[in-house]
Amino acid sequence: MNAPTFWQIARRPLWIGVLVLCLGVASIFALLGQWQISRAVDESRATGPDTEVAVPLREIATPQQPIDALNVWRRVEVSLDVVADDVFIVSGRVNTGESGYWVVLHGIDDAGASLVVAAGWTGDIDSAIDAAMNVSGPLGLVTGRYLPPEHPNEADFQSGEITRVSPAEFVNLWSVVPDGTYAGYLVLDNPLDGLEAIDSPPPSRQVEVNLLNIFYALEWVLFAGAAVFLWWRLVKDEVEKAVDAAPSASGNAEVGVEPTAGSTQASSGEHDA
Repeated sequence: MNAPTFWQIARRPLWIGVLVLCLGVASIFALLGQWQISRAVDESRATGPDTEVAVPLREIATPQQPIDALNVWRRVEVSLDVVADDVFIVSGRVNTGESGYWVVLHGIDDAGASLVVAAGWTGDIDSAIDAAMNVSGPLGLVTGRYLPPEHPNEADFQSGEITRVSPAEFVNLWSVVPDGTYAGYLVLDNPLDGLEAIDSPPPSRQVEVNLLNIFYALEWVLFAGAAVFLWWRLVKDEVEKAVDAAPSASGNAEVGVEPTAGSTQASSGEHDA
């Protein structure tokens, strides 16, 4: 009796069903891998809107709404008044390779919404203080680059030092309760007197590739291969079981066909009796 081959067992209904199940799982894994690949390549900056043409701030941002990643780093224009008591100095700001200070204002647009405004940079703390003390009156129509918020630093907030430009943090410091606040902040093209322009270059227009997403995609491909390998391994185990069982079955058949010498002599003795 010959043991069945791999493909003889693989064509059995049970293992065909298991194969279909494994292929279904592998297909899901392959689709997840394709999704990760699509997320790995970001062409939004290469094909997105022109970031260097100033547009009204209200066209790309709404107070109290999450920031749109496609519209940050764009140049905007907005008419602003300022709250003279809400002027702050942000330390640890690097500008063209030098560390210094930003003077940050509380701007209010024509609709009454609040906007954090980075009004300029200086490497000297005294110059920053002088510029902050001389802030008064409306700014009028200004242009600048609209940037995403930075994460607030809890330790700095508690110590009284500010090192991050976070609208969520400044709301707690302003003397005037805002009627809605923009999620991002504005870096002015033209700084206040006594300050230098903050370096805010345009974003890269190149296609960005996220290597982490590519790694995840490769993982899903490996999982898909593992699902098919699992089916192969299960069928292989079944073949090995059949091979192990085949010699014992053959041996039992031979014992029934060819009696031993002792049993022959016993039968002859019974016949003579």
